[in-house]
Amino acid sequence: MNKKTAKSVSPASSAARTHSLAERAYLEIRNQILKGELPVGMALARRKLAAALDISVPPVSEALQRLEREGLVESKPRVGTRVRIPTRQDIEDRSLVREALETQAARLFSERATRDEKQELQQMGRRVDQLYAASEGCADDREFLFSVNSYHMKLHLHIAECARCPALRDAIEKEQVLIFNWLYDTAVERRTLGSDFHARLTDTLADSTPVQADEAMREHIRRGLQEVLSGLERMDESTNGWRHKKPPSL
Repeated sequence: MNKKTAKSVSPASSAARTHSLAERAYLEIRNQILKGELPVGMALARRKLAAALDISVPPVSEALQRLEREGLVESKPRVGTRVRIPTRQDIEDRSLVREALETQAARLFSERATRDEKQELQQMGRRVDQLYAASEGCADDREFLFSVNSYHMKLHLHIAECARCPALRDAIEKEQVLIFNWLYDTAVERRTLGSDFHARLTDTLADSTPVQADEAMREHIRRGLQEVLSGLERMDESTNGWRHKKPPSL
């Protein structure tokens, strides 16, 4: 007589599935933060997030822990988790790190990029300006704004990739300097950048010396920093998203 045996799931395959779900949860939650669907200061409930993503709570918890390590969310014991409200020091520090990495990438790009790569960058610069101009009339279209910011990040990563220094490109991605720039701009709804803001930058990087490329990138990064700082300072801390829990009854 043939006996039917149930196939057991190995610990390795179970762990791989949990990791896959945690990765999906991480990307989904991160993208919702970057779109502004989960705005700065908003409380994050694990069970609600899990239900919305149609997965269990453990992968969501793992995703939130990763986002907390990266500085996008913050938690307090017995209080809860929320999208992190950055401090002035956070923003200034991130800007300095971005400036150090991207100015070096700009210098190397001007020296090492091929003619075709420089022309491609110039085309991307003009495209980014066109997209930002279009976004001024689409303030409520989060998907379109997400695509604009995604393309903007692609432009800056193209500069780093064509600098021919993989470690530098990896540092820019690892430090999340472009992600945080995106988050801060989204938080204060900063989209008016000037009709040729990126075209001027990419033209300089394509046609100038390393020193001039460095200066152009530095000016590019510093522009709007004060606007972001002022915008975040106006946020009302009284509605900061913390969900205080009552102490247990005696």
